[in-house]
Amino acid sequence: MKFLSLLAAIVFLNGCAALSQISAYTVSNADVEQVLGSQLDKLQQKASLAGIPLLLEVNDISVNIGPEGRDVVQLGTDATASINAFGFSYPAKIRLSLEGTPYYDSEKKAIFVHSLSLLDSTVDAAGYKGNLAPLSKEVMQLINGYLVSNPVYKLDTTNKTVNLLSSIPITLSVEQGKLALRPQQGK
Repeated sequence: MKFLSLLAAIVFLNGCAALSQISAYTVSNADVEQVLGSQLDKLQQKASLAGIPLLLEVNDISVNIGPEGRDVVQLGTDATASINAFGFSYPAKIRLSLEGTPYYDSEKKAIFVHSLSLLDSTVDAAGYKGNLAPLSKEVMQLINGYLVSNPVYKLDTTNKTVNLLSSIPITLSVEQGKLALRPQQGK
């Protein structure tokens, strides 16, 4: 009986020691950029603008977590809209600056960004440089639609310590340049 009690205490203390090793699991700007960068080929969509068919394609995404101490994730995107008209293709470069709110989904063990809002947009097409709201709106809808169902980061639950952390209630906090996952404190 003493042996079983001692064994249970050792297993419990080992679990506590593993959790104390990761008082915070952090995800950096670079981590999120790497995940999103590997998924750029999925950020394509056929659309139309005033009845003219176009292909939207996101070419690059930059990430800025917690700018100016705010609890948001900013995304900078470089996209191309290829407008097909009269047998020719006219490419337009689109740069968007977006921001959204990060959240942790404990069932999927993943971090998502939702509630995107447009901060700034620039369109550069055949000598025109400025804002073209309908085109910017199409690209924003493409990115927002993608991020609703695709995480910006998924925890690696094959790592025993991360798996243990993900099995308990976690809080997500936004810090300058990183997202931090911590065990939820008792109330």
